[in-house]
Amino acid sequence: MFPKNHWYAVAWDHDIKQAPFGRTICNEDMVFFRRPDRSLVALENICPHRLLPLSEGKVAGDKITCGYHGLTVDGAGTCVHMPGQENLNGKRLVRTFPVAERHRFVWVWIGDDDLADEGLIPDLHWCSDSAWVADGDTFHIKCDYRLLVDNLMDLTHETYVHPTSIGQEEIAESPIETTSDERSVTVTRWMHGITPPPFWANNLGSSEDCDRWQVCHFTLPANVMIDVGVAPTGTGAPEGDRGKGITGIVIDLMTPETETTTWYHWGMVRNFDINNPALTKQIREAQATVFGEDEVVLERQQEIISRHPGRRLANFNIDKGSMLPRRLIDHALTTGEQTAA
Repeated sequence: MFPKNHWYAVAWDHDIKQAPFGRTICNEDMVFFRRPDRSLVALENICPHRLLPLSEGKVAGDKITCGYHGLTVDGAGTCVHMPGQENLNGKRLVRTFPVAERHRFVWVWIGDDDLADEGLIPDLHWCSDSAWVADGDTFHIKCDYRLLVDNLMDLTHETYVHPTSIGQEEIAESPIETTSDERSVTVTRWMHGITPPPFWANNLGSSEDCDRWQVCHFTLPANVMIDVGVAPTGTGAPEGDRGKGITGIVIDLMTPETETTTWYHWGMVRNFDINNPALTKQIREAQATVFGEDEVVLERQQEIISRHPGRRLANFNIDKGSMLPRRLIDHALTTGEQTAA
């Protein structure tokens, strides 16, 4: 179900503090916390004594103590104290996971620890660039993570699921260009000379005809970046000059929890009006509303799939952008291949 030897997003960086943070990722129970120097620890979230989650305990300094009988381990999973049994001290009792922090997210490596190259962390450089502003949140979605990938790589659904915000007829009517290699899939859609939908009209400051673009880029294991924006028609955006328009990158990081549940980390980075915190909040809330509409669809899909395991998804012409990522995922499941950032 889950490609190994990849980095998965755990949480936004501000979500993990000097307190136990439990999370299940790819069916692995994990606990995260920060040492006093803010460096990260990732351990299996199971006390080896009586199997209580370590996240039910307490962190002190660079150690975590089980909340049941007081077994204490350090960030390397080594026992430093067990009441009434000193001979456990110095023994590694708890599994650790490679963990890293980059581009406003915390990442954990699933697979062979020796292959955990931080150079393979997905490139979200916009989130760390002072010319852009980023914000977002995390949803817990009760569906297979691949359904989310399908949803994000085929934006035709916006016409029908999000008609009052970002959807419009031209999305379903405009042709797409799909390209792929052994590591990624890109779906590009341009809509020329159209009326901007409410979200973009409000931020562009005009309801005049515009050129609108959507470029969906998938990379393994389950990450989708969507380059979106609008520019006044005739100002050169389709030819590469977006200077008169506005651009955003929609961040979508799907982290499987189980076969039927997903941690969905989402947000938007933008290069316009970046010093306007009220706009940042407005965009985050608008995104939450849009993704809430997707959540209803995705969870209903999963209910049907779970009740009818023999049924298969039908693929039509519009589904090429979602079929190809599934092929890459299937290939990674079969071979265990890694992917570059």
